[in-house]
Amino acid sequence: MVDVAKVAAIDIGTNSVLLVIAAVEAAGPRPLLERATITRMGEGVDKTRRLAPAAVERNLECLRAYAEDLRAHGSPRLDVVGTSALRDAEGARGFLDEAERILGVRPRVIAGDEEARLTFSGALSGLDLHGKLLVFDIGGGSTELILGQAGSSAPPESRVSLDIGSVRLFERHVHHDPPLPEELASIEADIARQLASAEPLSRIHGNEPLTLVGVAGTVTTLKALELGLDDYDSARVHGAVLTLSAVESLCTKLSSMTLAERQRLPGLQPKRADVIVAGALIVRDLLRSARASQTTVSDRGVRFGLLAALASA
Repeated sequence: MVDVAKVAAIDIGTNSVLLVIAAVEAAGPRPLLERATITRMGEGVDKTRRLAPAAVERNLECLRAYAEDLRAHGSPRLDVVGTSALRDAEGARGFLDEAERILGVRPRVIAGDEEARLTFSGALSGLDLHGKLLVFDIGGGSTELILGQAGSSAPPESRVSLDIGSVRLFERHVHHDPPLPEELASIEADIARQLASAEPLSRIHGNEPLTLVGVAGTVTTLKALELGLDDYDSARVHGAVLTLSAVESLCTKLSSMTLAERQRLPGLQPKRADVIVAGALIVRDLLRSARASQTTVSDRGVRFGLLAALASA
């Protein structure tokens, strides 16, 4: 039997840590194993600018489990990146040192610009899209917007990383359960300030065909909620369409529910139930700002951008 060449990527985000192990094939990397673990690395970072010890340990424990998965697949070539929380936090060196000991590869803390570039290339994996695209990635600590052409080898036309994310906005504004109207209004004002200065949105012209592509856990969760999925099904989510009207309905529904009520909803991971309201508001207000009636959903992103780079190296 011929050994299959494999590559792997880990994305250490503000809210979750994502792993993908893939076979290298002529048509592109083919996922063999995917993991997603909510670890909340960004807990308290917006206020303290430091990593909480409990958050560090949760993330290291996750990486230990992922290291076992990597060994089971023959320890493929690996790239590991950290994003918003690790960019913002002081004193991350100890975590990076221990992560390197566990994985054998030191995580690279990438700038928002590189995160946006990787998001754009990774989000389109497995999607048959054409023309101009606005790809957006709503993370726990930041939101990336990337405007570019599908299938183009040229760099994206415009990209930006905004300091709005589901965890950041939840911790900054929400102190009641369910959120008070004035807390929701504060979230919306924060989002509006960030979107107002986002260059990719200023480059959108009303008469120009444009497809929006939403990436990461907030958008995939909203689609899973709409479908009422008891168990997440990538085949039903990746490439599906999420309409603005569906997002608006979910914003109204989710913001009126208590945390305990949201935790019981099919399609919503209980650990994401506290921050989903803030994330949904970002999606809603972004679609409105882009004058878009819908977005295509992608459950791929940075890690698939990393895979593509590894496979072509």
